Amino acid sequence: MNYKSQHPISGARPPRMALLLTGGGARAAYQVGVLRSLVRVFPELQFPILTGVSAGAINVALMANITDRLPVAVARLAEHWESLTLDQVFRTEFRALGTNIARWIFRLMSGGADLLPPMRGMVDTAPLRRFLHRVLESPDGKLQGLAENIRCGRISAVGITTTKYPTAQSVTWLQGDDVRPWSSMDRCGIADPLTVEHIMASSSLPLVFPAAKLHNAWHGDGGVRLTSPLSAAVNLGADKIIAISTAVELGQSEANRPTVEYPPPATVLSVMLDSVFLDMLDTDAAELRRMNRLVAEYPKSRELGLRHVDALVIRPSQDLGVIATEFENELPRALRHIIRGLGSRDTNRSDLIATLLFQPLFIRKMMEIGERDGLSRSAEIATFLGFPHPASAPREEAPLTRAA
Repeated sequence: MNYKSQHPISGARPPRMALLLTGGGARAAYQVGVLRSLVRVFPELQFPILTGVSAGAINVALMANITDRLPVAVARLAEHWESLTLDQVFRTEFRALGTNIARWIFRLMSGGADLLPPMRGMVDTAPLRRFLHRVLESPDGKLQGLAENIRCGRISAVGITTTKYPTAQSVTWLQGDDVRPWSSMDRCGIADPLTVEHIMASSSLPLVFPAAKLHNAWHGDGGVRLTSPLSAAVNLGADKIIAISTAVELGQSEANRPTVEYPPPATVLSVMLDSVFLDMLDTDAAELRRMNRLVAEYPKSRELGLRHVDALVIRPSQDLGVIATEFENELPRALRHIIRGLGSRDTNRSDLIATLLFQPLFIRKMMEIGERDGLSRSAEIATFLGFPHPASAPREEAPLTRAA
C-alpha cells in the first residue's frame, strides 16, 4: 500500500475526512443506514473525500452528485434505496433470464461455437443504467452535481474503483480539485470526469453483470482485485478514513457452525462471491497501524512522504447473508426458482441472495441494522472524529475495528 501523501499535513488545518464504501450488492443498503445514524448524531459532519467500490460506488456517486450538505445527501440517498426494486437493476422476467441461461448452456455444449451473439452477462442491466441516469439527473451520463460540489469546495475528490480486463489491474477513476494520478504494479489512479459508465463498470459482478467499456478497455467489478481498499483515500490526501463494510467480522458468522453435509451449489457460489468481495479492510488497517508507528518512531520517514492516517472500520453486527435467506420469497418467481435449484434452501446463509435482493423489505431491514449499529457506537465514532460525545449513546454493541 502506498501511504505517501500528495497533500502534506499542515498543523493549521483540521484533519481531512474520507469515506470509503465497499461492495456487496443489495447489502449496500446497510451503508445507508450507518450514514443515517452518523448525520443524525453528527449533523455537521462532512466527507470532502469519497471513495467507493461496486455497490458502494453507486452510493458514493449518488451522494457526491447532490449539491447540498451531507444530511440532505444521505436523506436523498435513502429515498432512492427505499424506492428501488430488483426490476430497476436488471430484467427479471422469466423470458429474459431463461434466454440468457439457455445461451450460456448452448455456448458450453457447443464448445464455444460462434453461432449466436457473444454473451456479456447472465442478466441484462439496462434497467440499472436507466435508473442511474434518472436519479443522477444525467441524460449524457456526466455527474454535473459532482462538478458543482467540487467547484464550490464541498467535495475535494471522489474515487471509483474498477477492475481492468484482462490485465486484472485495480483502477481508481478520480475526479476532484488538483487530483494527481498514481501507479504501481497492481493498481493505479487515473484522473477522469466520472460518468454513469464508471459506476456501471465498478458494479459489474463478473459473469453475472456485463462489463462496461472505459477508455477502449473493458472493466468489471472493482472488488475483484482490490487488495488495498484504503489506498485510494490515502492517496487522495485523507487524514482520517471511515470505512463501512457489508461483511460481518471474520469468524462471527452464524453460518460457522460445523456441518457434515456436502455443500450445495448455493454455498459454493456464496464462497465465490466472498472472493469477489474479499474484504481486506482489516488487513489494510493493520498495515496502516504499522505505518503509523513507523512515522511516530522514525520522524525522518516523513521526508519520504509518509504520514499518520487513522482509519475506522464499521461492520454489520449480524451476518447479512443469513438474514437474506429469510427474505428469499421477495425475489421474483423466475429468479427464485433458479436460486432454489442451486440449493438455497439447503443452507442457512446465502451471499448470492443478499447480493441480488434489491427488494423493499430486505432493503429496509439492511438500513435498520445499519442505523442501529451506527448509533450503538456513536461514542466511539465521536472520539475518532474528535467531536463532542453525544449526550446519550445506545448500549447495543456492533463490530467496529479501529486503526490508529
